[in-house]
Amino acid sequence: MARVNMELCTVCGSCISCCPVGAISLRDEEAFIDQHLCTECYVCIRNEVCPLGAIETVPLASYVRQLQHILSDPTETTAQTGVPGRGTEEAKTNDVTGRFKKGEVGVCIDMGRPGIGCYLGDVERVAMAVAAAGLTLAEAEHNPLAQLMTDLKTGELRDDLELNTHFLSAVIEGKCPLEALPSVMTALMRVEKEIDTVFSLGLAVRVDEKGYSPVLDTIKQLGLPDPIRGKVNVGLGRPLVTS
Repeated sequence: MARVNMELCTVCGSCISCCPVGAISLRDEEAFIDQHLCTECYVCIRNEVCPLGAIETVPLASYVRQLQHILSDPTETTAQTGVPGRGTEEAKTNDVTGRFKKGEVGVCIDMGRPGIGCYLGDVERVAMAVAAAGLTLAEAEHNPLAQLMTDLKTGELRDDLELNTHFLSAVIEGKCPLEALPSVMTALMRVEKEIDTVFSLGLAVRVDEKGYSPVLDTIKQLGLPDPIRGKVNVGLGRPLVTS
């Protein structure tokens, strides 16, 4: 984990503004890193924000701290997915993976962004809400959060995890039939009032030749604003079919 070497620190304060979650502060004329807020993203380390090198790393003792670092540091890669950063390909890569078929919706819930972070307890609360509403959560080969869950059918996290562990961001990913999307979206609208963070929602759908999908009707029926940005895949990345 990151810590301040007070033998080198001159309390200049140059490190404070670099922390994306506000974990660094000055207390009693000393620089201090709040380990409860710190996500082990190592932004302060990678950018060498201390001119004297007073911010140092200490080996991450626990498995959760190690995963916390991997998911919060975009230069790291998870072994299960082979993907850097938060360790997920996300729903938007369906052009290559082909995981979401006709009649299905890929759902990507990006928690803690932008710039707030999220605690595991809130991640679990959202995962359990959407799983109960009909979302099939992605397995570990696509999403590292799966390895923290006791059962993908419920989204419940393992009992040995500390739910107050802080992540820079975490992605809950899965899919559901088109007809189940209203239930999943309604569950999200309900649970957002129960958590102490933010999330961004991404949907991966197939559209017709006019760019239409019934998902757009679902969004309107729920009183949500029209999507303002998106990504269009034209099928050139289709998975290779072998015999």
